[in-house]
Amino acid sequence: MQKVNSETDLRQAILELEGKRTAEGAMLREQFFQAVESIRPVNLIKSTFREVALSREIKDKLLTTGVSLAAGFLVRTAIGFLTKSPVKRLIGAALMYGITKVAATHPETVKSLGKGLIKIIKSKKRDRTLNNNV
Repeated sequence: MQKVNSETDLRQAILELEGKRTAEGAMLREQFFQAVESIRPVNLIKSTFREVALSREIKDKLLTTGVSLAAGFLVRTAIGFLTKSPVKRLIGAALMYGITKVAATHPETVKSLGKGLIKIIKSKKRDRTLNNNV
């Protein structure tokens, strides 16, 4: 700030300070509204989901878990048809144990299998839509 020597310099300095105060007040209000908006529960949930969607590690874990659950469901469904005799029940239980152990100890293998299955499903879906459009 410069030294004020006259009344006109004083008026000029006052106008500059009032303009600066107005600009800083507007900027402060904008920051306040942005802060209030960011802490609304809906926006907190949205930002959390965005972070989860962008996280590669979480996507990989979800894919591995999904494939493991799907494999378990398919084996359990297949075993459901075999549950009439005790020997078949024993074989089914051993098969379930084996699949569970493989899924737990080799998640990368399960993940690669899951990605392969997803690619196959997508390609079949694409083929169906191409055939329907022709």
